[in-house]
This record gives sequence, structure tokens and C-alpha cells, in this order.
Amino acid sequence: MDAVEDAVEAGPAGQGEMSLDRLQQDALEVTEHVRARLGLPKVLLVANSFGSLLGPRLARSHPDLYSAYVGTDQNVMAGGRDSSAYHALCDRLRKAGKRKELAAVTAMGLDATAWNAHQWAEHAKIAVTSDPLTFDTMKTVVVRSLWFSRLHTLRGLRAYMKGMSFSEQLGPQALAINEWAEGTAFSLPFFIFQGDSDMFTPPESARRFFDDVTAPAEEFALIRDAGHFASFRHPDRFLDLMLTKVRPAITSEPLAR
Repeated sequence: MDAVEDAVEAGPAGQGEMSLDRLQQDALEVTEHVRARLGLPKVLLVANSFGSLLGPRLARSHPDLYSAYVGTDQNVMAGGRDSSAYHALCDRLRKAGKRKELAAVTAMGLDATAWNAHQWAEHAKIAVTSDPLTFDTMKTVVVRSLWFSRLHTLRGLRAYMKGMSFSEQLGPQALAINEWAEGTAFSLPFFIFQGDSDMFTPPESARRFFDDVTAPAEEFALIRDAGHFASFRHPDRFLDLMLTKVRPAITSEPLAR
């Protein structure tokens, strides 16, 4: 842990290569480590928020490593052509009378593939803070869990925030992902569990992608009264979906009640 914190504290020079391809390779190395440590032939691939950009890639290309794919807060970029979240944000800002934020978002333009890293990060910040449900979850669940975690020091939290800022450079690469072009056929069970009020990664976009997916088992479900970070806000409902939908698909055993 100290070595990781030192690397982040050192700034960009201590980060190594920052690319989606490198993150994917890191994820595979972590998977191999977990499999070896647990002594399992396969592990469950659960991808959340930004991680869901790489989740389908990993599931499609390495079905030998994973028993199923579960995406939550599923991002769907569609090569930058999915503008539903952008339009929803503009409408939300307009109704709230937030002229400064609306001007900033409008100035970015509709074509997300033309945004630079700063614009991508600014759009994400405005989107999260302008949605009361998501912003409340961020403050009361995500940040609070880190603040009171015994696994994190104040220095570690500072390093975490620096790492988040440094990773913003991945935004333009992420916006170029076209999920349909990369493939919608999966040879393992495929699940998406999305917050029904998610304004950041709209469930409608995730549903459109899911409807074109072919897999041995498929399930799309909404988590009620949840925005972004749905699994964090309602872990009990997320766990219920994991037990009643995912577990039977990968074990062939129904959940005993």
C-alpha cells in the first residue's frame, strides 16, 4: 500500500503508461492473481461505472477466465454518438436555472468525441453534482465509506484523489469506444443492473446495448430509487440480484430460501 501511495504522490512520472489498453492488461493480471489465490478456474467479472467500459471487452475476449459478466452503472459510449445523457444534463441545468453550468456544457458541444480531457472531466463533475440523488450517494455513501475506512490513511485518500485527477486523461479514449462495433456476442452469462434514475449513465442507453447482446444467459434489471452508484446506495438490492439472477446462471443451482 505504501508503494502505491508513494507512486501516486510522485505525480505523473510515477504512474507509468496511462491508457485503456494498459488498464485492460492490469485487470487481466489482477484476475490471474485472484484465480491463483482462490484456487478457482474462473471468477465473476463485476464492472462498475468507468470499469464497465472495459468489462465487456474482458468478458468477450477471455471467457476462459470469467464465469459471467455483471455490469452496474454500465457506460455505453456508442462511439460518442449516444447523446441522451448530454441532453438530459442540459435540460436538468436549464430547469434548475444553473446558467453558468449550462453555458459550460453547451460550449463543449454535442460531439463528445471532440472533447478534450478537461472537458470530459468537467462534464462528469457537472453531471454528478447537478443530480441530487447521485450527488447525495457520492457524499453520504462513497466518500463517507472511504473517510471512515480503516484500510485508508489520510495520505492514502489524498493519493486516491490525485490518482482520480490524473486518470482524467483517459476520457477522450473512453468516448471513442463503440460497444456495437466491438461486438455484442458473448459466450458467458451477461447481466446489467442499473439504477432506474441514473442520469449519468442512463438506463435507456444500457438497455439498448443489452437488447442487442446474445449470451447463454441474459438479464437486465433496474435498481429502484437509485441513480449512479446504484450498488453502493442499495447494496441489499444489488446482492439480491446477484443471488437470484447471477448465482443460478453460473452454478446451475437455485437459491435456497
